[in-house]
Amino acid sequence: MNEPSILLTLALVHFVALISPGPDFALVVQNASRYGRQTGFYIALGLSLGILTHAVLSITGISLLVHQQPTLFRFLQCLGGAYLLYLGGGALISSYQNWQRASNLVQTQNKALLNQKHQAFSKGLLTNLFNPKALVFFISLMSSLIPASMSWTGKGTALLIIGGLSLGWFSALAWLLTKPTSQVLLGRLSRYIDLLCGVLFCLLGTGILYGVLLD
Repeated sequence: MNEPSILLTLALVHFVALISPGPDFALVVQNASRYGRQTGFYIALGLSLGILTHAVLSITGISLLVHQQPTLFRFLQCLGGAYLLYLGGGALISSYQNWQRASNLVQTQNKALLNQKHQAFSKGLLTNLFNPKALVFFISLMSSLIPASMSWTGKGTALLIIGGLSLGWFSALAWLLTKPTSQVLLGRLSRYIDLLCGVLFCLLGTGILYGVLLD
C-alpha cells in the first residue's frame, strides 16, 4: 500500500473513532452546552493536543514501551480511571445543583470558567492524556497502518492529519452546540446532559479501575 492510501485509511479510521461516543465527545458536549463556545473551543484544543501527543508517542514507539511495562501501565490506568471518576463526580454535582435551581451559583461558576481559558484547555488535555484506552488505540492504529519504512514526510503528514481532524471535529461540535437555536434547547436539557455525562464518566472510570483489579 502506497503512502497516500495509508494516509487516507488513517484519516478514515481516526475520524470514525472521533465521532464515536466516548469521554472526549461527552466532555465537549457537557461543557460547550453549559459554558459556551469559547470554553468548548479551548477544551477541543486541549483534547486535540492530547490526541496528537498520543500519536507522537505511538509513532516513535514510546507508547509501546509503556504498554509493555505492566506496573507503569497499571499506574496510568489507575490515574486515568480516577480522573474520569473526578469528572463524573463534578458533572453529577452540577446536575444536582441544577435540579436544586441554584441559578445564581451556577451563573457565577459559568462566568468564572469562561474567564479562565487554561482551565478548559487543561481539562481537555488531561481527559485525553489520562485515558488508557486512547494509548492502546493509538498503539494499535500506528502499528497496523504506519510501517517503520514510511518516510518522515509521510509520518509528519499522518500527525498533521490526526491533529487537524481532531481539532476540526471537536471545534465544529462545540460550534454547533453553541448556536443560538441549540442553546435554547440545551439550556432546558442541561441538567440531563450533566447527569448523563456524569454517569458515563463514572462508568468508564469504574470500568478501568475494575479491569486493573482483575489483572
